[in-house]
Amino acid sequence: MQSVSTEEPAVSATPTVAPAAVRPKHKGSAQLFQNPVLERLTHTHIALPVSIFIATASISLYYGLTRGFMTGVSALGLFLGGLLLFTLVEYLVHRYVYHIPATTPARAKFQYTMHGVHHEYPKDKTRLAMPPILTVFVASLLFFIFRFSFGSYAFGLLSGFTFGYAMYLFVHYAIHAYSPPKNFLKVWWTHHAQHHYRQEAVAFGVSSTLWDHIIGTMPDSKKHE
Repeated sequence: MQSVSTEEPAVSATPTVAPAAVRPKHKGSAQLFQNPVLERLTHTHIALPVSIFIATASISLYYGLTRGFMTGVSALGLFLGGLLLFTLVEYLVHRYVYHIPATTPARAKFQYTMHGVHHEYPKDKTRLAMPPILTVFVASLLFFIFRFSFGSYAFGLLSGFTFGYAMYLFVHYAIHAYSPPKNFLKVWWTHHAQHHYRQEAVAFGVSSTLWDHIIGTMPDSKKHE
């Protein structure tokens, strides 16, 4: 999801609690690094990473089809499989990495830099995705992982996975940047708002509520009411 650097954060007092315990601020942005170059690299316009992942998905699908690694039917199946895989990875990373219990100062620093800063400043539009340099690195790393793990199937699976990544970034940005729509899409806004402002230990899905339903981490409807 979000970018992280191995350099020492400049935040003087990193929170030692889970991110949702930090009172959300609807204006401003946290300074993570004293170095101005590193600090600038933690911000990005959402269009850049979304475009990179969509391009990765398109090139992967095109290459797999034109080089004979898959046919139209198999490409569709692999694409959908990669998309489903992404929703699971999104859920697991959000729940078990981004919300790792901050039981030690090191864990608290890691958790805050990775995700806690987003819970503290949920309206900071420039920190809703990783910067382009890291996006290119992640896209490249995903290609090698998929190619090594799935062989010729990698192109179809990777196209679905990275398309899912792009959709996740777009949906997440829209939820935080715009008011809820007055149609069926409102379910995404409501679901994610529960995670940020009411029940931080549930509602880990962003682009999909599928795994919250399956694993049992849907928000309590009574608390929602």
